[in-house]
Amino acid sequence: MKPEIKLKKIIISPDKNNKMTTLTEGQKAPDFTAKDQNGNSVSLKDFRGKKVVLYFYPADDTPGCTAEACNLRDNFSDLKKAGFVVIGVSPDDKTSHKKFEEKYHLPFTLVEDPQKKIIDKYEVWGEKNMYGKKYMGLLRTTFLIDEKGVIMKVFKKPKTKIHSEEILKAVS
Repeated sequence: MKPEIKLKKIIISPDKNNKMTTLTEGQKAPDFTAKDQNGNSVSLKDFRGKKVVLYFYPADDTPGCTAEACNLRDNFSDLKKAGFVVIGVSPDDKTSHKKFEEKYHLPFTLVEDPQKKIIDKYEVWGEKNMYGKKYMGLLRTTFLIDEKGVIMKVFKKPKTKIHSEEILKAVS
């Protein structure tokens, strides 16, 4: 009798280094252009002269991502007072983003990235571990970008329920 052979599912990542972002404070933020939840073209360079909270999250309408988005929503006026615009990026498409925006009344831009072009530029795709299972996915990360397009701060594992507070504390 031959022994049973079990094959493991392998997911190939576009991130050749398979690690968290190497982008650091003081570096120029990579520019991008993509569609938002309304189908409008959005480029990072459009926000020169403003500070940007660029947050990457795994998926619309999931518990952690919803907690993070709602925390940013609930503290949006404080973030605006501090001079920030907020842009969320995930692999979801604009239709999914529109439903997410409407369901939770999100007052900020959500950018689609199903081809992971922005995700690759910011190096936020890598190995994750959930309940002992390793897989590839988006690594929740936030970049604070100054008025000149330079990275001011990187949050590699933001706390979803208090992320706005983390941001405001970092810039105070």
